[in-house]
Amino acid sequence: MIGKQHRNQMTLFIPGSIDQIIPDDHILKRVDRVLDFSWLIDEVRDSYCEDNGRPAIDPEAALRLMLAGFFHGIIHDRKLMREAQVNIAIRWFAGYDLNDKLPDHSSLTNIRKRWGAKRFKRIFQKIVKACVDAGLVSGETVHADATLIRADVSWESLTTEHVDATLAANPGEDENDSKCVPKEPEPPPSKDKRLKKRSTTDPEATMATSQSNYRLEPSYKQHTAVDDQAGIVVDVEVTTGEVNEGTKLMDIVESVEEVTGKKVERVTGDAGYAHSKNYQALEERGTQAIIPPQKIKRVRNSVPLSRFKYDARHDIVRCPAGKKLYRCSRAKKGWVYRGKAQDCGTCSLHKLCVPKSAKVRTVLIVEGYPSLLRARRRRAWWDEATRGIYRRHRWRVEGAHAEAKVQYGLRRAIRRGLDNVAIQVYLTATVMNLKRLAAALGPYLSFFRSAINKLTGFWLKIRLKFDKKITKGKTEPDLAMVA
Repeated sequence: MIGKQHRNQMTLFIPGSIDQIIPDDHILKRVDRVLDFSWLIDEVRDSYCEDNGRPAIDPEAALRLMLAGFFHGIIHDRKLMREAQVNIAIRWFAGYDLNDKLPDHSSLTNIRKRWGAKRFKRIFQKIVKACVDAGLVSGETVHADATLIRADVSWESLTTEHVDATLAANPGEDENDSKCVPKEPEPPPSKDKRLKKRSTTDPEATMATSQSNYRLEPSYKQHTAVDDQAGIVVDVEVTTGEVNEGTKLMDIVESVEEVTGKKVERVTGDAGYAHSKNYQALEERGTQAIIPPQKIKRVRNSVPLSRFKYDARHDIVRCPAGKKLYRCSRAKKGWVYRGKAQDCGTCSLHKLCVPKSAKVRTVLIVEGYPSLLRARRRRAWWDEATRGIYRRHRWRVEGAHAEAKVQYGLRRAIRRGLDNVAIQVYLTATVMNLKRLAAALGPYLSFFRSAINKLTGFWLKIRLKFDKKITKGKTEPDLAMVA
């Protein structure tokens, strides 16, 4: 027999609570078991007036609404509040009843502005500490990586930088102005064939690309650190797209140790972090650097720098012919060492070693060069355990970036400005950590809750039997005295 479902469901009042309607395995219900925002009121108290104005939205309810949107892949406030009108799980998670009026979408925007990016970072760090207390963070191995986030601007809003500089140098100039204003000289053509531009709608976004053969795009850069044990995101930071990720490595390590309270034993990263300064700093603090050094660039018909031997004790450099090069001047990244004219002029390798425009050979020894040499030697003798840790780096931190972009819409920024993008990144990392925290602690909490329910039911049965024995054969006045 073919069944038929009546669609005119007029029943509104149902016995029980909303909690009974939502499945136990729903993501919001699982997260609610491990979520504790009792500290949030004190955290945001200074952003509100205690004795003036109308009552504001509960801070915990507002934050729960934002998190619920990210859990459902909804990153826009307007769409989130439309979904919350009909989604019982979101209402229950935020603490709103079926007949309660939900806040306007603009209220969430104002709350983000009032709290600021630094406060959302502290909220993210609170969740990281909860993961540490739950035993999900070891702190021994940290994987660091960076990824680009496309800015929320259009291609039509891009303009070249020298045009804006010219306009800024001539304020108040009008086409009808009869005064003769000297024109600024045009800037020299850029050596980079890809002329860099910036957006007029989001000036903080800078042009960057992750591939040399791909076009530049207005972007922000997210610097991420992921713990190896359970994939918890222990630190995130957002900068403009032009910032080199290698310059942020030591800041990431120090921030991770501050939040987790544990010393980082080893750090993994790709070749973008293979800076001699990083190797030196990690050696000084006793942290193992599992970072493959960049390949040495070899120039045709030229003696490479690897053929020169640096003597740090005597502060000299020896060329392949055994001659000494002495320190002569300071450069941006290190010291320049220069040979003598009498040595280079009579050397058999003069044509291959000395450029045609110079008389002697000069080499640049960057800061931390001895540490870089030791890292290259260690890279050649990586054992299987070290290779295994570096393989975990690829799917741990790069997998976290892929998850954030595919599931939580972090491929493109939803708002403009560095602080707004940072808030989006902090909320995304918070949701990812809460999901892992719920997956780890959810079964244990369900077991304890079921055990408590069984004990409560067993105690009620004993109480009922005891009450029946007491009330057996008693009259109504006696029962009143027992009660």
